[in-house]
Amino acid sequence: MAIFQNINISASALTAQRLRMDVISSNMANMDTTRAQYVDGQWQPYRRKMVVTQPEGTNFANMLNHALGKQANVGGGVKVTEIVEDETPFKLVYDPEHPDANEEGYVSLPNVDPLKEMVDLMGSTRSYEANVTVLNASKGMLMKALEIGK
Repeated sequence: MAIFQNINISASALTAQRLRMDVISSNMANMDTTRAQYVDGQWQPYRRKMVVTQPEGTNFANMLNHALGKQANVGGGVKVTEIVEDETPFKLVYDPEHPDANEEGYVSLPNVDPLKEMVDLMGSTRSYEANVTVLNASKGMLMKALEIGK
């Protein structure tokens, strides 16, 4: 195990959670945007985005070495693989005065649920805080190890 492996793992988690918080902020900022992209001659509302993560270092060789007992740990942090759009349908709200209302008077609003976004934000924030705590503990252990040599 490398001396800075714990710090690198925490740093990758901090980076992933920070991106997740940025995407959630973007979702919240655009929750009323009815003209996000122009598709087939018509404006489409903003579509909610989500961050997809996966463990880093989970290739076949690492898994095989772990199964054979040649490697103690498999994980090496987390990485963001992609940002995907949520395919749930848009919300229809009756507002015939709205400039984007269709012939029946309904407006398509983004599929962003503020409650769901706040729950995701709280989870991401808690994970970020936990990783900062792990990072500080690792740093403290390295400092104590350096003091032993004095």
